[in-house]
Amino acid sequence: MKHAQVLALCLVATSLTACGAGDRLRNIGKQPALSAIENPTAQKGYRPVQMPMPTSTEPASYSPNSLWQTGSRAFFKDQRANRVGDILTVEVEITDSAKLDNTSKRSRSGSDNVGLAGSIGTRIASVIPNELIGTGDASSLAEASSASSSEGSGEIDRSESITTTIAAVVLQVLPNGNLVIEGRQEIRVNFEVRELLVAGIVRPEDISSDNTIESAKIAEARIAYGGRGQITDVQQPRYGQQVMDIILPF
Repeated sequence: MKHAQVLALCLVATSLTACGAGDRLRNIGKQPALSAIENPTAQKGYRPVQMPMPTSTEPASYSPNSLWQTGSRAFFKDQRANRVGDILTVEVEITDSAKLDNTSKRSRSGSDNVGLAGSIGTRIASVIPNELIGTGDASSLAEASSASSSEGSGEIDRSESITTTIAAVVLQVLPNGNLVIEGRQEIRVNFEVRELLVAGIVRPEDISSDNTIESAKIAEARIAYGGRGQITDVQQPRYGQQVMDIILPF
């Protein structure tokens, strides 16, 4: 029964990957196609962001006969993004470095000896056959010993650095005034497409006067930097190997 299930999984995986292989065969010699510009909120699987909101908000204050507008950083109009559909520039700067080195070593040994000495042991030795007690000495009826040891070590040495800029669109304005943004960028060079995704929640107060914001000030940030094309395809293992890595238990 187990062999039948494994075979069925292999057939399903092969059928699914065959569709992707057919698409790749049709695109031999062609440049990777760029994704169409679409409304992110209309894509399948999109969910509006819901975050804990304060129970009350500050009422807006108005000053009669004043040119100043609440929340503005200029007399006439605030140039920063603050409504759905507005665009702001995200300055992505990631410089992460992590280094961990762990070593553990453990060992344990133990021994037990059970027996009876004296006259009682002598009488027992005379009753029990020598084949059971070996030497015929009842003072050593049972012996047990154990020993175990384990040793492990691990090391992590990682360094990442990304510096770029991307324009993002305001998708939502939360009840407390925070903005949900998302920006996508695709650049094709020969047969390789570089993809950049930035999404998260920002405070209007963190947006600079030039309508830019640093990536470090984005809450719930989702930043993806990758690519697709011939070079990326060569760096990936074949789909048959990936299927076997998932199915095989060893």
